[in-house]
Amino acid sequence: GHAELLARPGKPMIISRTPFRISFFGGGTDYPAWYRQNGGAVLATTIDKYCYITCRYLPPFFEHRSRIVWSQIEHVRETAEIKHPAVREIMAFLDIQDGVEIHHDGDLPARSGLGSSSSFAVGMLNALYALKGIMPSKRQLALEAVRVEQEFLRENVGTQDQISAAFGGLNRISLGGSEDFSVSPVILPAERLQSFQEHLMLFFTGLSRNASDIAGAQIEATNQNQNNRQLTEMHQMVDEATAILSGNGDLDGFGRMLHETWQLKRSLTDRITSSHIDEIYESGLAAGATGGKLLGAGGGGFMLFFAKPEVQGSIKDRLKHLLNVPFRFESTGSQIIFYDPQSVEQRIEALSQN
Repeated sequence: GHAELLARPGKPMIISRTPFRISFFGGGTDYPAWYRQNGGAVLATTIDKYCYITCRYLPPFFEHRSRIVWSQIEHVRETAEIKHPAVREIMAFLDIQDGVEIHHDGDLPARSGLGSSSSFAVGMLNALYALKGIMPSKRQLALEAVRVEQEFLRENVGTQDQISAAFGGLNRISLGGSEDFSVSPVILPAERLQSFQEHLMLFFTGLSRNASDIAGAQIEATNQNQNNRQLTEMHQMVDEATAILSGNGDLDGFGRMLHETWQLKRSLTDRITSSHIDEIYESGLAAGATGGKLLGAGGGGFMLFFAKPEVQGSIKDRLKHLLNVPFRFESTGSQIIFYDPQSVEQRIEALSQN
């Protein structure tokens, strides 16, 4: 009976792990409304904070067909009933006919400026493809996550987050043209990369908001050509910042550029910053940071500072009411970290035959 048992397709359990990202420069040039006409570029890295998606086909013992566990627990008979928009759209897109069980776990809160919605979309696609026994390329994962978010969900998201989540690493991403996008890893000597990481600090400002609404205001302004000068400038800063990293001069210039890009970004719409955010930023600078910026669309979430290691203690003191989140860069992108092809039923069957 063993040979016959092994020949039957298993019902796998899958876990995908997809990193969150920190975007340094070029955010805003990654909206299709802008880069299809003008081209865009982004400098970003993924970090060792992840979104985990666990999924398996659900054994047919339950009244519900699928079970989806996120901040809510859903039991549904039809895909169309699923409340979580991304899960519903991706299951329909991949034509998942059987019942599934899906769990989502994240290392950091959603809506905090680290591209979590795109990490979720990429990780969900990756996991459900694996369930079907398919291994998509990183490019396919990125492009399909963009389609899901921009076309099916009609979210006001750019295109950089999905690319970072799928590919991983510290990259300069070019947007536009016939290829849609290209990814160029920024290769640095180990000590320089280490030093760069050691200059970065991340603080949680505690506010979660829906990035799509704020980005909506920004896209509206872009469509009316109010932001052209800023976006052109932001695009140019990507190359300047990449040159600073790739050179062997002082890294401080990178911090000063972050300060500059934050001033530019704040001017895009009045919803990006608030007195609370401005106060945090000013405190960081007063305590010795060279520069920094709020990550993501704005309104809350994570604040990134660039500071010499020797002043970081006083920055932490000054901002001790905020959560400081240590992190490292990561370079793997979205991965299937667990794939168990044997279902529980098969194991029971195998045991009963021994």
